[in-house]
Amino acid sequence: MKKPAKKWQEQRRSVMIEIKPARFPDDLEHVVGIFREYVASPSVNLGFQNYESEFASLPGKYAAPEGRLLLAWKSGSIVGCAALRKVDRHTCEMKRVFIRPTARGEGLGHRLITSILDEAREAGYSRICLDVLPEFTAAQAIYDSLGFQPAPPVAFNPVPGTKFLSLDLCTLPPNPAA
Repeated sequence: MKKPAKKWQEQRRSVMIEIKPARFPDDLEHVVGIFREYVASPSVNLGFQNYESEFASLPGKYAAPEGRLLLAWKSGSIVGCAALRKVDRHTCEMKRVFIRPTARGEGLGHRLITSILDEAREAGYSRICLDVLPEFTAAQAIYDSLGFQPAPPVAFNPVPGTKFLSLDLCTLPPNPAA
């Protein structure tokens, strides 16, 4: 027999999470804040990504029309992000997928990833690539469920055990929730 949900769980589920494109310069401080949380979250140092220069030039490589940067909002606060950047005419790279701990366990990671896949298709890309650190097991499970396959790296990542994955966007059905 299923236990009834606690009141706080019901309230937590009832708060709508909205995913929308970041607006610059209005969202700059929010984006830098959540990106800093992302780079501080793994047990390894991500200094090889040269993220300080990335933050200083935002939206930079994430600017439309070739890039995208999505933010997830809940009760007026940013709780997640996902971005993409151009690799070549047909390929983009998914970057900076992060859910703040307070919003985990609600399916938001899957929603953000499928939303950024839709954005990639809309931008005209036929393939999306990414790298995922070995400790990000929840993200790996989502990528596996969506059909991502091992692929050659499109960016430098020296962390042992990192998985390099890609997905053919032409064969992926559109996101019904979009």
